[in-house]
Amino acid sequence: MMRKVKILVSGRVQGVYFRLFTQNKAKHFNIKGSATNLPDGRVEIIAEADSRTIEKFIKWCHKGPITARVDHVEVTELQHDEALTTFEVK
Repeated sequence: MMRKVKILVSGRVQGVYFRLFTQNKAKHFNIKGSATNLPDGRVEIIAEADSRTIEKFIKWCHKGPITARVDHVEVTELQHDEALTTFEVK
């Protein structure tokens, strides 16, 4: 079953290559979506994959790369309307 989520990650997650590491991890898991820096200092991740893979990815987001410090992760379920084709860093 396909699942699409929005993940908001806060902490020291900008300026530490968080989006690039996220893209690499998404490619490893074959996840489609995007990672975007937000003006308030958080990173927004849109991720689409099967439910089991999304759970593994969310678990990774709680840790992030060694260069980052993750303080909080908020996950929101999204409507799986159109299939994404890549994982982009915006």
